[in-house]
Amino acid sequence: MAFTDASLTALRVFREVAERGTLTAAATALGYTQSAVSRQIASLERAAGTALLERRYDGVRLTAAGRVVVRRAAAVIDEVDAASRELAGLPDEQGTVRLGWFASAGSWVVPQAVAALRRTHPAVTVLTREGNTPALVRALRAGTLDLALLSSAPPFRPPDTESPALELQVLTQRSLRVAVPAEHPLARGEFIDIADLRGRGWIAGPGDDRVMGVWPGLDERPLIVHTARDWLAKVQLVAAGAGITTIPAALEAVVPPGVRILPVRGGPAEERRILLAHLPQPLPEPVVRLAAALRTAAIGTGG
Repeated sequence: MAFTDASLTALRVFREVAERGTLTAAATALGYTQSAVSRQIASLERAAGTALLERRYDGVRLTAAGRVVVRRAAAVIDEVDAASRELAGLPDEQGTVRLGWFASAGSWVVPQAVAALRRTHPAVTVLTREGNTPALVRALRAGTLDLALLSSAPPFRPPDTESPALELQVLTQRSLRVAVPAEHPLARGEFIDIADLRGRGWIAGPGDDRVMGVWPGLDERPLIVHTARDWLAKVQLVAAGAGITTIPAALEAVVPPGVRILPVRGGPAEERRILLAHLPQPLPEPVVRLAAALRTAAIGTGG
């Protein structure tokens, strides 16, 4: 069996698995059973004559051959989809850019950049989606995103160890801060001493993101009183006096009334970077334009 015999369905399934990181997640996204996904992957590996995925306890990882296939598969699928649109009489979408972003970036950088691009280049369509760093990196590798905004914390390691390395540009770097109710005793000064964070009730993220929202330098097990993935829900809970949470400094301008955003003194500096990431390859003009709009939005807000 030659690789030219690989089906388009198998290529779509493989790209989904590469992006999602597990067969189960890909099956859910596609509406397939896990066994159906496994059969498609097996057929693609037979056609390739080699393993494309390394099965691990925490999901799957692309082999060297798998990285080649997913890159080529993305190109094939995009071309087939473009042909389908053309045959259906739909407009060409060469001006479409696919952007991924981490949660809080959707509250300020992304809307401002999209609005600016609509004013300057209205023919460019931007499609966006939120995700955590591993999911966004997998999507870049799988070719389902053109650009991704990533959040990075010290020691600022690369977001993955795959080769070739992603192209990364630091858009901003600022200190992490804490959001407290305006009437809270911690809100009386111009900063919070790290010792005064002990014993506080934190509003954190759910599941794997549970520590998001808790000050990283705490020397105790945090008391988590609420969990929420959305940053707006977190700060609304802060405004209601339900707890405190960490927050990027750039969000200070868009928090609701009743919340103060303060720096923390003591302990290691907790810097956060916003990175713009993409594959190491020439970028089409619409992608370059969106990247420029994202840089301007991040710098303009003091991100």
